Amino acid sequence: MKLVVLIPVYNEAATLEAAVQRVLDAPPPKHADGSDIGRVLLLVDDGSTDGSGSVVDALAETREQIITARHPSNRGKGAAVATGLAAALDAGADLVLIHDADMEYDPADHADAVAPIIAGDADAVIGSRYAGASRRVTRFWHRLANRSLTMLSNAVSGLDLTDMECCTKVFTREVAAKLEITEPRFAVEPQLIAQLARMRVGEADGRARVWEVPVSYAYRSHAEGKKITWRDGVSALRAIVKHNHGGYQPAR
Repeated sequence: MKLVVLIPVYNEAATLEAAVQRVLDAPPPKHADGSDIGRVLLLVDDGSTDGSGSVVDALAETREQIITARHPSNRGKGAAVATGLAAALDAGADLVLIHDADMEYDPADHADAVAPIIAGDADAVIGSRYAGASRRVTRFWHRLANRSLTMLSNAVSGLDLTDMECCTKVFTREVAAKLEITEPRFAVEPQLIAQLARMRVGEADGRARVWEVPVSYAYRSHAEGKKITWRDGVSALRAIVKHNHGGYQPAR
């Protein structure tokens, strides 16, 4: 089995090398028999202008576990994820795990995120920063906005998540191949959730089994490099309405 850790990169030169090394230093997830799952890191440089592209190239040249993809100009996180999913499938991924290029998320959580799929219980796993794991306290309005968007997404998708916007997401190869990303920026998160809620997988064409696992979170402020803004919140609201057209459809 092969796990591709997909890392979108945009202007993260200050922390990128440390963030990548942190992933490489974390023990890889394991098969049910306790053996290591083969792991590759896929860095997708989304038209960085701060030298991140050179860091990506240097990392790929010195570490055989790293492969790369690149956008000539900035297109947004959603576009980087779309490019990364295609590249991960081309690289033979059996599992794809999305991880941020900053230091907010801990790769030590990857094993727990992958575990429900390895156990045969899940087709996709969504991380949650608010489900009991250790985290740096976020700003009240940030948490309120996330909770409100998650509740609205739940109401129309039928899923019962606590953190729809969490970066950590894991997909089987079948699920990754069926995702069709059109949102170029951070609205990719509600679009992914909407598609998972309706996706049919397996020989029996059953509804995709979605699990949620807690992940730790070291929030960073805009002064520390966080890029998401209130405009992305408005875009997420639009995406929830757009991509959940028809509302929740109960399984027949």
